[in-house]
Amino acid sequence: MTETITNNSTLTFLGLMIPLLPLLGFLVNGLLGKFLPKGSAGWIGSISVLASFVCVFLMFNTLESNQAVRIDVFNWIALGDFSISFGFWIDALTMIMLMVVTGVGFLIHLYSIGYMHDDEGFTRFFTYLNLFIFFMLLLVMGSNYLMMFIGWEGVGLCSYLLIGFWYKNEPFNDAAQKAFVMNRIGDLGFLIGMFFILFHFGTLDIQAVQQAAPELASKGGLLMIITLLLFIGATGKSAQLPLYTWLPDAMAGPTPVSALIHAATMVTAGIYMIVRSNVLFALAPDTLTIVLWVGVLTSLFAAIIGLKQNDIKKVLAYSTVSQLGLMFVALGLGAFSSGIFHLVTHAFFKALLFLGAGSVIHALHGEQDIRKMGGLRKLIPITYITFILASLAISGFPLLSGFFSKDEILAHAFEQDKLVWVVMVVSSFLTAIYMFRLVFLTFFNDFRGSESTYKKIHESPWVMTFPLIILCVLAVLGGLMGLPAVFHASHWLNGYLSTVTGPSAEFIHHGHGISHSLEIGLMCFAGLAAIVAIYWMYRKYVIQKAIPESEESQQGFVKAMANKFYVDEFFENAIVKPTFRLSEWFGQVFDKKVIDQIVNWTASSMSAGGQTLRLFQGGNTGTYVLAMVVGIVVLFIIRLLI
Repeated sequence: MTETITNNSTLTFLGLMIPLLPLLGFLVNGLLGKFLPKGSAGWIGSISVLASFVCVFLMFNTLESNQAVRIDVFNWIALGDFSISFGFWIDALTMIMLMVVTGVGFLIHLYSIGYMHDDEGFTRFFTYLNLFIFFMLLLVMGSNYLMMFIGWEGVGLCSYLLIGFWYKNEPFNDAAQKAFVMNRIGDLGFLIGMFFILFHFGTLDIQAVQQAAPELASKGGLLMIITLLLFIGATGKSAQLPLYTWLPDAMAGPTPVSALIHAATMVTAGIYMIVRSNVLFALAPDTLTIVLWVGVLTSLFAAIIGLKQNDIKKVLAYSTVSQLGLMFVALGLGAFSSGIFHLVTHAFFKALLFLGAGSVIHALHGEQDIRKMGGLRKLIPITYITFILASLAISGFPLLSGFFSKDEILAHAFEQDKLVWVVMVVSSFLTAIYMFRLVFLTFFNDFRGSESTYKKIHESPWVMTFPLIILCVLAVLGGLMGLPAVFHASHWLNGYLSTVTGPSAEFIHHGHGISHSLEIGLMCFAGLAAIVAIYWMYRKYVIQKAIPESEESQQGFVKAMANKFYVDEFFENAIVKPTFRLSEWFGQVFDKKVIDQIVNWTASSMSAGGQTLRLFQGGNTGTYVLAMVVGIVVLFIIRLLI
């Protein structure tokens, strides 16, 4: 049972400061940035997020896991008995998300000071980053779905601004527009779902909805509709089939944007929203089944595509889609805390991988094709060591963070659905393959780029390498927060989140668990699969020194993989072009032949009517008197007849 705290001035102050400090950084940089010394915008933006993290840390140390703080800033909308407050709800789930958003967010801000140092839009970049952090904090702290939706739309706006940050490049603008439009599709589902919740529950307060949901358990169809609509929103924001294609294209933005928005925060918003609404989803098992299989298919599909990508950021982008699919698998299995566990560990190692990729790109002066890299491990050693440890973590190498969070989800899958377990083991195996294909092509053997580029290669400055080291420590040790029972240790994260995810457990049948010996066997199998994949890639790309074939020499299924199975082309030909043609037809035919004619006919009719009425307004007094007399006589006759 959660104890609600409402009148603690210290906690209220800290809670308000968490979103207000990044907002203050946004306002200072946005309004005064051009008057400040060059480079100061980066430190202002970074310190504001660091201060927010300190407030989060103080609250984390003060609040017990079974306590929550409610902060009602003001009564926003009041209509009779219905009201919506502008307020925050900070419980165990919120605290975990706040630690990730502000902690990882600060490290990415600090890294960006070095990465964006010479960019002409330096101040504008940090202005957008601070605004993004503010909206993400609103999303996870909102006490009702409307507050969550404000943050939801806000991060979508900031994503558009940051993906298209280099707006002079037309393809980057196209990528930003694609992300914006595809997210609007999902957002429409979320919005309609909110209307359903408001109509049937009479409130948008998340805690009130959760408490009232069991009373509507008999209306399974209604709950399925609501949860499916919410899931559509999550599908768009968290890049699941079929609304995933915006995320790989979003790599057009600066690399820190990829780390912040598309690895650690925004794309996890859909995961957070479903876990926050866990009681609703627990009462809609059919929806959970859909969530499960969408996650399974997304994880496998994206992993297969990642095998043949040669852009260092595109490999990581499809890896993100695949890992998000794994999180949705956890949610579909009803293992909500396991989904959050992998969300946290993924934030550590994926942010590190993107920042490491940015360090490589920085060292190579913009080069992103892994076929033109190689031999970098001695030239940029800090980047190499941190990158390879992050790759081991995401691959599920034994005892690193990803090993524990992945194993937990795979154990739930083995217990509930063996087919799901098989598919996810294959997906995890492919993860190790494409990640170490990337590692060995980038850091091993001889450099394959130009001589002029080779002479300029250097390690990144400390403001870039320091975040790499901190994230590397977290990627290695992050699994300690969720050690399995077979290690004779308490699963801290599961216990910490129990007050949030516990109420849904009674509606979900989790089975009887698996034995310790079987769990050890599954862990050994998963770890061995990762090691086999790594060794396979080592033999192919280090010992045999294989180089990915050119696009011209690819054929059949391999060519389809390299071209992302032509999903974008399918959308272009099946949806975009027909829509444009239909719009052109309406513009050229329907608009001119129907709409314009109706407007013209209306105008001519009014003109003709006016000309006719003018005949009765000649100014002759005798005519007016005669009309009055005739009118009186007609009315008199009508009255007699009636």
